[in-house]
Amino acid sequence: MIFEAIKSGNSKEIGVVFYDKITGHEIKRIPFPEEERIGRFYRMSVDSLLPEKDYLYQIYEDELRHPDPKGREFFAAKKYGEPKSPEDLYTVIPKGGFDWKDTKNPRIAYEDSFIYCIHVRGFTKHASSGVKARGTFAGVTEKIPYLKKIGVTTLEFQPIYEFIERRNERIGGTTAQESQQRLNYWGYTEGYYYAPKSDYAMESPVQELKTMVRQLHENGMEVILQFYFDKDFRLITIPEILKFWVSEYHIDGFHLIGEDLPSEMIASDPAFSETKIWYYHMDADKIYGRQNPPEVKTLGILQDDYMYDCRRFLKGEEGCIPAIMYQMHTVPEKVGRIHYLTTYWGFGLMDMVSYDFKHNEQNGEENHDGTDYNCSWNCGEEGPTRKKKIAKLRLTQLKNAYFLLFFSQSTPRIFMGDEFGNSQKGNNNPYCQDNLITWLDWKLVEKNKELTDAFLEISRFRREHRILHPVHEATMMDTISCGYPDLSFHGKTAWRPEMESFSRQLGVMYCGFYENAQAPFYYLAINMHWEIHELGLPRLPKGSKWRIRYYTCENTPDLPEKQELVKVPPKTIILLESYKFRGDDKNEDDKDMETFQDDNAS
Repeated sequence: MIFEAIKSGNSKEIGVVFYDKITGHEIKRIPFPEEERIGRFYRMSVDSLLPEKDYLYQIYEDELRHPDPKGREFFAAKKYGEPKSPEDLYTVIPKGGFDWKDTKNPRIAYEDSFIYCIHVRGFTKHASSGVKARGTFAGVTEKIPYLKKIGVTTLEFQPIYEFIERRNERIGGTTAQESQQRLNYWGYTEGYYYAPKSDYAMESPVQELKTMVRQLHENGMEVILQFYFDKDFRLITIPEILKFWVSEYHIDGFHLIGEDLPSEMIASDPAFSETKIWYYHMDADKIYGRQNPPEVKTLGILQDDYMYDCRRFLKGEEGCIPAIMYQMHTVPEKVGRIHYLTTYWGFGLMDMVSYDFKHNEQNGEENHDGTDYNCSWNCGEEGPTRKKKIAKLRLTQLKNAYFLLFFSQSTPRIFMGDEFGNSQKGNNNPYCQDNLITWLDWKLVEKNKELTDAFLEISRFRREHRILHPVHEATMMDTISCGYPDLSFHGKTAWRPEMESFSRQLGVMYCGFYENAQAPFYYLAINMHWEIHELGLPRLPKGSKWRIRYYTCENTPDLPEKQELVKVPPKTIILLESYKFRGDDKNEDDKDMETFQDDNAS
């Protein structure tokens, strides 16, 4: 076996120390030979280990010990959350292979993707998760049927590489003292980038992670890993790290997190031509050339502008209509655009409609940490409420949020639990919380059944209609000579959106002819004002009428018989659908429309 190390200081000797995995006793020390040294880089081959024994090892420099920075698997001498130093991490000598059973990477196009971001531990650690291996890769594997049910195509993981979640720092370079440093629950810290986190496994992190990836691929789901790199990290080694995960774990892509990372260099590497690379920004023209769109979109951008614009609009702030029109139809030609209302930091969806202010007191920083700019509205009372009126308004606002998310034409992404109203108790920066604040409460799936059902219905609706998730950005012109543009915006008068700062209402029509000749038209009537507003309805092709397919308010909205407009209650979104009728069976059509309304009301 080959061992490598880089000498870090003025130590006299550097080598490898081996331990018995069962007893923990030191077996032998083997120094790196000087004749194999190149500068501070050391390398040697060791053939004297017994293949049937389980070994652990560390790199030593004189009396100091630390794990192999390129170790493939680790064993932690202390439990999760206990203060650790690098000396408490032992590198495992990997044994055996893995049967991938001919599974293939799904390679899902951005227009067909729905991204679900999770923290491995928090996803199933709560007792209500109902899994055997709570808080682990195996626990995620047990939840695959649920993920398929809600339509997830792409699973994005917060850092799963090995990292020390609570450091036991050295004082004065000699004596180890317990640090007052808070838990790093999220994992956005420099780590051991070639190994899965040992605390996220019941036994073998390598085998359990590979099993999870294989099972997700067998079920048609992609795996995207977040990698955080500090500004002082050697950027030249990042491509090497990512290539390892693609080769060894069949990972589908990476979300790079950190300042000034070489995203364009990575994106230009031929080795990543089929691997998704996400970052805050990408200069696609520099990567591909101005006139050369890629054959397959692999690059993706994640920016917070969609989140803030939509949250302001949901609140009912002024001046949001132009921004919402932009956010709902923008689909870049050369890169994927991932839009979201929530992420791992900030308020989740339930807290976005339940709190005006952050409540991070439990973090121990006197509520000074976390952003103060949440664009949230508590709907009339801070935190949990027993008032039915406020609870109903919050439910309506969450449904409104789902509509904005799934009727915007780029790639939607949510954070775990947003689909059933999970709350973090107003904590918008729970980076150090390993408890009920960050663990998903799965009882809410049934407790908030109306919300869960709404999510399932709206997300399914998007999947079934190509016009809602097109391959290319809508031209907003009649490019097929059918008499209608593919996408259009409307105000009180059809075809004339109201762009004034005081406007808080908008109509959005999706022309079904751009999906196929028989597909219906859809019209999203949005009113985020606190008063009733009318929106003009475009005249449909001869033989078609509008009917209400879904609405987020409590009572059935008013659709006048002439169908020139629709009356939209305050804080409500109405989905209208066109249908074909025969002039001699008007009564039957009216009954059909009433059936749609009754079904949705129930």
